[in-house]
Amino acid sequence: MKRITAFLLLFVGACITGSAQQSMSLKESIDYGLQHYGTVRIAQYQVETANQQARQALGQYLPQVSATGNFTDNLKLQTTLLPAGFAGPEPTRISLGSKYQTNLSGQLTQTIYDKSLLIGIKANEANQKLADLNVRQTREEIIYNIADNYYQVFIAQQQVALLKDNLERTQQVLNILKLQRDNGVIQPIDYTNTEVSFNNTRSQLALSQNTLELALNRLKYQMGMSQDQELKLSDTLLLKEKPLPSIEPTSFNAPNLISYQKAVANLDLQRLQMKRTKAGYQPTLNFTANYGTLALGNQFGDIFHKYTGFGSIGLRLNIPIFDGFQRDAQIQQNRLTVMTQEVQLRLNTSAYQLQFSNAQSQIQKSQTNIQNDDRNVKLAQEVYNITTLQYKQGTKSLTDLINADNSYRQAQSNYINSLINFYRARLDLEQSQGSLLTFYNSL
Repeated sequence: MKRITAFLLLFVGACITGSAQQSMSLKESIDYGLQHYGTVRIAQYQVETANQQARQALGQYLPQVSATGNFTDNLKLQTTLLPAGFAGPEPTRISLGSKYQTNLSGQLTQTIYDKSLLIGIKANEANQKLADLNVRQTREEIIYNIADNYYQVFIAQQQVALLKDNLERTQQVLNILKLQRDNGVIQPIDYTNTEVSFNNTRSQLALSQNTLELALNRLKYQMGMSQDQELKLSDTLLLKEKPLPSIEPTSFNAPNLISYQKAVANLDLQRLQMKRTKAGYQPTLNFTANYGTLALGNQFGDIFHKYTGFGSIGLRLNIPIFDGFQRDAQIQQNRLTVMTQEVQLRLNTSAYQLQFSNAQSQIQKSQTNIQNDDRNVKLAQEVYNITTLQYKQGTKSLTDLINADNSYRQAQSNYINSLINFYRARLDLEQSQGSLLTFYNSL
């Protein structure tokens, strides 16, 4: 029994440990972010807000019903003066009304025609479309930010691995130089110079490890993940392990961009607002109805049983005649706003096209650079291996070995930089052509 209990405890502990550290691919990281990052919920709230605004606009065209009730105790009734001849030869003062009064009534108003309200209902479609576009834009922003930070973490990991490899190789050289120095084959300064290089690499490694930690923290933040949770990357981006993704040539099409679509939706809303303001010049027609009961009496008890009903129906027509040019000023403001947004849309479209052209140029340049740097790494590694062997055989000097090592390091560093430049250029290209969701679905 004790063995079974111990086994279960170990199993549970292993499960807890396994769940504490998650290994995620880029797609899994984006999936996590789309579910947990706070801006997704904010965008969903905006959609719900648009739905409620649509209900509010529609409700203005539905019947409006209200009820009122009041009780009055006339502590002192108002008096009036009857002229002479009505109640006697002299003017007479009399009190009119009852001491107690109860009034209960209900009112109904139904809009028959109000163009301003009709246009407001029509604007609901554009408003809801804008809310949906906000959701899509939020998703694209999350995809871009997570992918960008995922690439940064991967590159930071490669830099750490590169420095560890350099540190190990330098340590091997130091071991050889120590023997040669002790045997008087080389000058002590040669060993000291290499030791300085070793210490510099160790300092760079500490900085790179700190950079990696910061990059991981940023990635977890963009994913909506707790900073206490461990995260490990499962994707690899190196050419020797994963081929370079192909980039299909495309042409620029501004309507594919969420920013462009949002600008068009806002412009449509502003045009509707101008029409709604103009509709204020038109008459409105409403149907009205009311019904109530009234109880009067000089005794308090009379107001609970001596009720008299009353009611009426009617039409109310309102014709605007002159408002001091207020509405005309509003229309001119709306017109200027529409013109401003139209000009801004044209300017933004030119800027979007510039971003697309630059992204295309950058992706082409980065593709060439990464292929060249990958070949240089292989060549530099081959030169370093041969120089190391020749140095051990005594046919190459220490200077040759250090130069070969420096060339190998530089080639590796260039390759790492080209790698991050390529993946960032790809992200920028996907963003500039409005295909981030397609990029995400293809992962």
